[in-house]
Amino acid sequence: MGKVELTEDAGRWTLTLTDPDRRNCLDEAMCAELGEAIAKVGASPGARTLVVAGQGSAFCAGADLPALFGSAADRPVGEIRSHLHRVYDSFLRLRELPIPTVAAVQGAAVGAGLNLAMACDVRIAGPKASFAATFSRIGLHPGGGCTYFLVDALGPQKALALLLDGGALDGETAVREGVALELADNPLARATELAVRWAELDPALARDIKSAVGIAKTGDFAATLEFESWAQAASATGPAIQEVVARFRR
Repeated sequence: MGKVELTEDAGRWTLTLTDPDRRNCLDEAMCAELGEAIAKVGASPGARTLVVAGQGSAFCAGADLPALFGSAADRPVGEIRSHLHRVYDSFLRLRELPIPTVAAVQGAAVGAGLNLAMACDVRIAGPKASFAATFSRIGLHPGGGCTYFLVDALGPQKALALLLDGGALDGETAVREGVALELADNPLARATELAVRWAELDPALARDIKSAVGIAKTGDFAATLEFESWAQAASATGPAIQEVVARFRR
């Protein structure tokens, strides 16, 4: 049995980590399957949304530390770095998808598991969710985009404090601080509900809205406005807005 399950329904994809006995830890096999699954979604012309979830009590407990760093003391730093980039790539591929992605975080998202959740566009937290940046507690620098993700969500001051402390945010705090969108008793059901709703949008419209938000995150107003002008002009030729316009003419 594999460690990742990928299902699809009318363009709505669900990717589930299926190694609950190891708390969905990112070992070599999991990383390989995860990367392949995300690539498959990206290659699907009919893809509309993707929900990422984990089986069992944990969303993802992070990297397999013995496998990843067990022999680090005897290896060149450059070799370790190259290996880390391969691990990062397995989940950071999510950021390249043009469709909306939602993480259903029902339990602990630790280290690389936190990065997996943060690589999604939106996060829904369950009552037992935990967003844990515990790198410094084990003498490890944050990796996999964690510093970027937390500064983006929390701002530099709060991100620095959390990373220095090796701290964690529970679900309620994560929502309050902007790390997660909302708290739900059943985060997978709520994430799926959002995915169903967003999948009903015109695919080009959903893609362009996601792109516009990405450009706006850079803080460049002119670039955002320029993209909006083209995207809005293109959407204005679509049947949905034309039906609305026609109603005003009656």
